[in-house]
Amino acid sequence: MRLFVAAVPSEEAVEHLDAFLDVRRSAAPFRWASAEQFHVTLSFLAEVEERRLDDLVERLGRAAARRTAFDTRIAGGGAFPNARRARVLWAGLDLDEQGRTDLDRLATGCRAAANRAGIVVDGQRFRPHVTLARLSHPTEVSSWVQLLDAYAGPRWPVDRITLVASYLGEGPRGRPRYETLEELWFGA
Repeated sequence: MRLFVAAVPSEEAVEHLDAFLDVRRSAAPFRWASAEQFHVTLSFLAEVEERRLDDLVERLGRAAARRTAFDTRIAGGGAFPNARRARVLWAGLDLDEQGRTDLDRLATGCRAAANRAGIVVDGQRFRPHVTLARLSHPTEVSSWVQLLDAYAGPRWPVDRITLVASYLGEGPRGRPRYETLEELWFGA
């Protein structure tokens, strides 16, 4: 199974960001993410044996129980690897120092839970973001990054983690199809 653990923005935050992008998407031939795909990946698990799923859920539940809710909002943006040769356009999160620490600890806890369940975790450095679009070849997107710098959505509580299965190519227009497997609330 191909899974990821995410912080999913509130419905209001998703709708606000989607409305902001909706009138702009036709200006660029990017592979835009749909609103249903907006999330902050905390841990990516490329290959999970089904027999490890129960242990993973239990361990993620314990990791979530140790956390307390904090607020953030989607704001600003950028591009990976950079604005001159972008392959991914993303929106950022507005976090104070404590919120950034809380989110980093949450991501670390999710990765540790997966490791303890015997699952290999993507080892890339954690960079909190919401993927907005993928580009088929390196593209200069400075004007898009400037546009995103002016964006700030409504605040929403990060109060749970969501375990999601990703089925490549099964969604509309060949996009991945996501299926929520579990929602694990903080302090539960």
